[in-house]
Amino acid sequence: MIKPFTPQLVYFEPNALDYPLGKMLKEKFEKMDVEIRYTTSHNQVRNLPGESDFQKYRIAKSTLVVGIRKTLKFDTSKPSAEYAIPFATGCMGHCHYCYLQTTMGNKPYIRTYVNVDEILDAANHYMEERVPEITRFEAACTSDIVGIDHLTHTLKRAIEHFGESEYGKLRFVTKFHHVDHLLDAKHNGKTRFRFSINAEYIIKNFEPGTSPLTKRIEAAKKVANAGYPLGFIVAPIYLHEGWEDGYYQMFERLDAELPIETRNDITFEFIQHRFTKPAKRVIEKNYPMTKLELDESARRYKWGKYGIGKYIYQKEEEEDIKQHLYSYMKKFFPNAKLEYFT
Repeated sequence: MIKPFTPQLVYFEPNALDYPLGKMLKEKFEKMDVEIRYTTSHNQVRNLPGESDFQKYRIAKSTLVVGIRKTLKFDTSKPSAEYAIPFATGCMGHCHYCYLQTTMGNKPYIRTYVNVDEILDAANHYMEERVPEITRFEAACTSDIVGIDHLTHTLKRAIEHFGESEYGKLRFVTKFHHVDHLLDAKHNGKTRFRFSINAEYIIKNFEPGTSPLTKRIEAAKKVANAGYPLGFIVAPIYLHEGWEDGYYQMFERLDAELPIETRNDITFEFIQHRFTKPAKRVIEKNYPMTKLELDESARRYKWGKYGIGKYIYQKEEEEDIKQHLYSYMKKFFPNAKLEYFT
């Protein structure tokens, strides 16, 4: 049973305590008897405990830095949304394949930002620029925001903010089932609550530190019953022995658990497994015993933005994946919408 995340170590950046959320978090962690330190900047978070890089990496994954988001320019977030909204970075999960492996480098600590009003104000400006178009914001590009929200309630605040907006929508995805505090949020149907799901083999071998599939599906049922538009990201779709059956069983379990009346507005997103050369180096360093297949010669190379290309499955394998997963989705969720396959 995965318990809600509790950091082992918390750093506060200068001025974080000038914000109500910063003060509240300091009081909360003092009561929890969590070790608190102070730093001039998150970049100065060095000398984390641990004898080896391996230990330091794991301690960093349970370290939280409370700070201020200085850059209020949002990145784009295609194909999921128009913009990424930055409430947090980093994740407490240990998914071997995760793209955050390279973006976080050797400091994979989690950061949460306390200047939430400023971030939401910036989102309002982005919405105003696009009126009368709807602007979608993705809150889980750089973190699993649900994984820390039982501590911060930032996400809950954002859900209610977008619930009141005319032209904004919020989206996020999670691998955690700790959703109870979000069920009574006044979302007004403006937030799509998505769960990352996968075949049992992938969750068991490559997603340590996250909730099991049964718990994610239970949480999805609660979320659907609370009236949220629901979505599922099947990612990464990974070829392994018996993958056809593995993904069939995943859809079968989802179908068995989700009440019929909650299926009016379900979306799916399909993302095949890919990796970059820098990611491969980091993965092999941090998870030396991983079974993850990272053979460049077995893949095809696809140019990516910023000049870093990805290794993805061969064309015929990709077609095989598409054919199987499309047919499962159509069989079990004929009214669902597939947002994209990539």
